[in-house]
Amino acid sequence: MEADHLVVAAASLAQGQAWCEQVLGVTPLPGGKHALMGTHNRLLNISSALYPRCYLEIIAMDPEAPPPGRARWFDLDQPALQQRLQDGAGLIHWVARVPNLDAALAQCRSEGVDAGEPVAASRGALSWRIALREDGRRLKREALPVLIEWGAAHPCDHMPASGVQLLALEARDGLRARLATPRGEIMLEQIG
Repeated sequence: MEADHLVVAAASLAQGQAWCEQVLGVTPLPGGKHALMGTHNRLLNISSALYPRCYLEIIAMDPEAPPPGRARWFDLDQPALQQRLQDGAGLIHWVARVPNLDAALAQCRSEGVDAGEPVAASRGALSWRIALREDGRRLKREALPVLIEWGAAHPCDHMPASGVQLLALEARDGLRARLATPRGEIMLEQIG
């Protein structure tokens, strides 16, 4: 299991971009839409020697998308998180890359953890399988990540260096990420 990406939630992508520019000192790249979840995103390559092929995802509900007919990922439908995002964007979760999602989920189940079921998704040249819980909730026990298995391509393969690098990631009682940025080293701590 390797750190794949950090998830920053925002009330809107404009709010998320403003947060990224203010906090990290860089502008994130356009991402895309997730029709399955009614969300859209912006991306930032934060790869480093310790965390290769790692990025930061700024995610928000897509106001142009129809309701997804299921709970959105990362607790985005939860009123408490929606209320918190009115005060500004912030780090809410992380996603870990695994080589075999089915085996990783079987391991989670054997330890009594409902990490979700595999769901296939794709956009352009990217295809992946991600573990989604029916209720859309984050795994808060020991800040366990959402699990993802990528196809042949990874988002970082075509993202330029951003000037931001992930230096350390701690996920125990909460989530903390230390990053080198054009504004110096900063620590992001999980909100909500």
